[in-house]
Amino acid sequence: MATIDVTEDTFEQTVSGEGIVLVDAWASWCGPCRAFAPTFEKASEKHGDVTFAKLDTEANQQLAAALEIQAIPTLMAFRDGIMVFRDAGALPPAALEDLIGQVKGLDMDDVRRQVAEANEQHDAEA
Repeated sequence: MATIDVTEDTFEQTVSGEGIVLVDAWASWCGPCRAFAPTFEKASEKHGDVTFAKLDTEANQQLAAALEIQAIPTLMAFRDGIMVFRDAGALPPAALEDLIGQVKGLDMDDVRRQVAEANEQHDAEA
């Protein structure tokens, strides 16, 4: 599967569904972003069961601000609508493959339990 472009209008719908979505937040003027693009594209061709999305931070500045993206490239991984990974910096191919394997291997019942516990603790502190 090739990469898709996400915008302020399509981001939420793209990342909130079932399955795995990797989002590459990038900009055309960013050298590391351009260097990472072929790695991201190649992984998208290898993993047809994963949605690979590109977020142009220049064209979608409000969304980039709402996501608090401070450095690019920033890679985000969502599984079943839950952000399970976020980090800035271009990954080498082996590290991206490792990340995809880890996201695929997550016990989502355990992740949902941890999210619920964190939300309960946050609510109790508020």
